[in-house]
Order: sequence, then structure tokens, then C-alpha cells
Amino acid sequence: MHGTARHNTVETSASGRLKRDEALWLGIFLSFLAALPALLAWTPQMTDYPSHLAGYQIMVDHGRDPFLTKYFQFKWEWTGNLGVELLMVPMAPLFGIELAGRIIVALIPILTGLSIISVSWTLRRRVGVGAILAFATIWSPSLLMGFLNYSLSVALALFAFAVWVQLDERHWTRRLLFIPAGFVVWLCHVSGWGVLGVMVFGYEWTKRRNWLDWRPFLKPWPLIFPLVPMLLGMGANSKVSYGGGVLDYKWGILYKAMRSYDYLLDVTSVAVLALVLFVAFVTRRIDGRMGWAALILFGLTLVVPRQIFGGDYADYRLSTTALLVACLAINWPAPRWGLALSGLLFTSRLAITSVAWYQDAQTARQMIAALDYMPEGAKVATAVAIPRSQWLFGPFEHFGSYAVVRRSAMENSNFALPDVHMLTMRETAFRFADPTQRILYSSNQRIDLRKFRPAVHAEYLWYIGKAKPVALPDGARILYSTSNSFLARLAIPADLANPVDGS
Repeated sequence: MHGTARHNTVETSASGRLKRDEALWLGIFLSFLAALPALLAWTPQMTDYPSHLAGYQIMVDHGRDPFLTKYFQFKWEWTGNLGVELLMVPMAPLFGIELAGRIIVALIPILTGLSIISVSWTLRRRVGVGAILAFATIWSPSLLMGFLNYSLSVALALFAFAVWVQLDERHWTRRLLFIPAGFVVWLCHVSGWGVLGVMVFGYEWTKRRNWLDWRPFLKPWPLIFPLVPMLLGMGANSKVSYGGGVLDYKWGILYKAMRSYDYLLDVTSVAVLALVLFVAFVTRRIDGRMGWAALILFGLTLVVPRQIFGGDYADYRLSTTALLVACLAINWPAPRWGLALSGLLFTSRLAITSVAWYQDAQTARQMIAALDYMPEGAKVATAVAIPRSQWLFGPFEHFGSYAVVRRSAMENSNFALPDVHMLTMRETAFRFADPTQRILYSSNQRIDLRKFRPAVHAEYLWYIGKAKPVALPDGARILYSTSNSFLARLAIPADLANPVDGS
């Protein structure tokens, strides 16, 4: 790693300042452009988003809705995973829960883009190829899956890191400021706090006098205080798991670091970034102030378990963040055409994501009309057919949670596991939460909904999937259907004993 490799002197000519300003404005423009998918879709098409929205709805209801109070309970815990929850407290009363959620989703990519520009500008007083390439990582698998708190925390961590660098000569001001700043990032998401710590350490490591200099290990001390509530167990879940097939899985999360909606483009994107990083390293254009952090984050991607603190993909989300930080380590000035070419990777990926979100939103608009046939407080079993092998992220895996948002229903795709989530089900005699809605199927497998267990405890069955089931529960009547979904009224025992057709 080449320390602060090839630090270019600040251009003082009028043409140099103009070029820097143009690159800065390009970065700002791309930051706001990053919100395009959220503007085109009437609701965010993220895998987990509907269930998060249902959780926010119950959180801000405060016991006013009798059905939500009957079916769910929400217990606040001060833990490192509260970013959007805290934003929803003031925003939901102002905008309504659905619009507030959409605004927050639109803000996250904007903030991430602006934070990328902030780091680049603070380090080098210009926006180069690396920063523009980093934009391609904004719509990461984490964001597309709906990891809102983590994605927001990464943006805040980048902003905080830029401030750390800016206050390099004001040590006590920085120390006093970063004690609360560390708590803010940690409250948003614990992993974002970890990313901030890694970036600060990597930055200080490049300033060491020799390999025995221990000061870089002590410099990040203002960020250490969130360890106190973590060690006290405030809301922490200690379950840790690597899962099965660790080697294959770890390789998978590396080449899937840019996974979105097009296999060829996504794999090519990883290859392009890897190639540029390799060339930058060989030509000594890697800035160690970010490069060491990127190297550590790649290492953590391989070492960190898949499941930690009650959350899944703890390691997967780091792979894209490592790429983002690695791109910021590229210290490579470029002419206008070079910046434009670098931005092409981001804009092409953004275009595909925007089209996919718009199309999926039109499908979602048809599907959500099923709620017109569902009374308030209904008990709904959602069944979502998911192919065992697919590249794109399905947006409808938690779509059934809209029954909670709009009909105060009891529904089974919500994140409501005891000792894991702040939201839990009041009914504990049977399991009626994520992942009971999932039906994983192979191409030659038939889907028989008579075997779908959650339907036993429900009044309605909401099926979502391209594969057509071969059988419905006995006595079920379809009330509404689309090309890839239907809502059925389930028979109660009395209906089965006295069928309408007399048979």
C-alpha cells in the first residue's frame, strides 16, 4: 500500500479550478440522480421493505388501533439498529407511514452519493475517477434487499470520516465531537459504526512512524463508547452462525458484491472495478488512507459470520462496502472524458434498476388491489413461491405485510421473532412470522397449498408467485387474482361440514 500515494499538488490555475468544480458538480448531480428508482416507483421495490414498513406502522401506532394491539406488541430497545425507526418517529405523523418510508428510501442513495463526494473532496480537494466509480456501489445488494439502517449508517459513517480528516489538526475538538458521533452512527446500525472505526484506523495507520508505532490503535478511542451498551446486552442478540458450505458461500458473496437485476452486468461490474483497482495498485495510484481500510473490510468479509446480532448477511453487506472504500482509495485524476466514462457504469446500472422498479411497481399496484377484498383486522396467511435459484432480488417476498399496513391484519411475513426483533406476535402458540411465508421450489416441483401450515391459523390466503399451485386448501374460494397472485377466502370448519354444493 502506497501510503498517501501520488498526492497531486492543488491546481491553482483558472482552468484547473474549473475542472475541479465541474467534477464536483458532476458528483453532486449523480448523487441526486441516484434517487431515481424511488421516484419512479410508487413504493420501494426492496425485498424486505414491506415488512419494515409494517413494523414502523405498529411502532408509531402506540396502541390506538385495536387490531394491531391485539395481534402485535412492540418494545423499544436501545440497540445498534435504529436508524430509520428513529426517523419515522417525527416523519410518520407529518407525511404518513408510506410516504415517509418512500422519502427515506430516496434520501439514502442521495446521502450515500454526497458522502462519497465529501470523503474524496476532504482527502484530495477534488473528485476523481475513484469517487465516480464508487457511485456504482450505491444501489448495493444491501440496499436492494432493504437493509435500510445499514445503508443509512454507511452514508453517515462516510460523512463522519470526512469530518475526522477535516479536523486532523484539531485533536481535542475531534475527540469531543466523535464521542457523540460514534453513538449516532452506532444507533443507526452497528455495522456502519464498525465501518467507521475501520476507516479511521486505516487513515491513522498510514501516518505511523514505523511498524512498531502503536498510536494508530489508540487514535479511534472516541468511537469505543457504544461498546458499553453492547456489553451490557441492551437489545443485543448473541447468536452467531456461519451457516453451511462456508467456502462456497464466501466465494459467492464476493462475486455477487454488485448483484442486482442483470447477471452479466453485475458480474462485469465487479470485474471492471477489480481491474481498475489492480491497475491503480500497479501504477501506485492507491491512497493508503482509504486503501488499508478497504483491505481490512475485504478481510472482514471473509472472517465475519453470516448471521450475527440476530441479523442475516452480516458479511455479505461488507463486500460491497469494501468495494466502495476501495474505489475511494483510487487517487487518479482524469480528464472530463475519463470522469464521464467512469460515470457510465453507475448510470447504466441505475437505468436497469429504475426500469425494474417501475415495472415491479406496476405489478405491485395490481396485486395490492386484493386488499379491497379483505376486512380490517383479518387473519392472512401469505404464501410466496420463490425459485431456489434466481439472481435478481424478488421484491414480493414480504409483500403480504401491506395487509398489516393498510388493513391492520395479522399476517405471517413480518420480522417478529422473540429475542431478535423489537416487534413480536402476541400469539405464541404457533409461529406466524417470517420466514413462514416462503415456499422454495425447484423447476420440477409442484406447489400444493393444502400443505401450507400458516393457512390453518388464517381466514385468508394470499398467494404470490409465478408458479401456479396444483391445489388449494379444502373449501378455499378465490376472491381476486392477477397474473402472479390471488387472494382466497379460507373455509372455516363449519363451512367444510356444510359445503355450499351439498356434496
